[in-house]
Amino acid sequence: QVQLVESGGGLVQAGGSLRLSCTISGSPSTINILDVLGWYRQAPGNQRELVATTITGGRTNYADSVKGRFTISRDNTKNTAYLQMNSLKLEDTAVYYCNARSQIRIGGTLYDFWGQGTQVTVSS
Repeated sequence: QVQLVESGGGLVQAGGSLRLSCTISGSPSTINILDVLGWYRQAPGNQRELVATTITGGRTNYADSVKGRFTISRDNTKNTAYLQMNSLKLEDTAVYYCNARSQIRIGGTLYDFWGQGTQVTVSS
């Protein structure tokens, strides 16, 4: 019903910046109820962890490790999410995944979609 495609990953030196994009496509009626957009990441040997989320209405949430350095945003159509990453550190190296979900169950269904991920590698 819904597809998420991440882009913008790559190799960057510590202290540099990258901007990730997540394009959401599919049924407009389904996309319309995906009120939570988020970014998660998974480093080798680690579990997937939350990086940042944004909810319809403007509320945002960030992991402590990225506060002050990363910024999550979305466009007016709610079909594109961004993650601006500044002052990158070696420990930010991971595969970054885009997530879109409904905050509550709609008709008994909890909508939750994931992208394929994009690699971010920070070097010294």
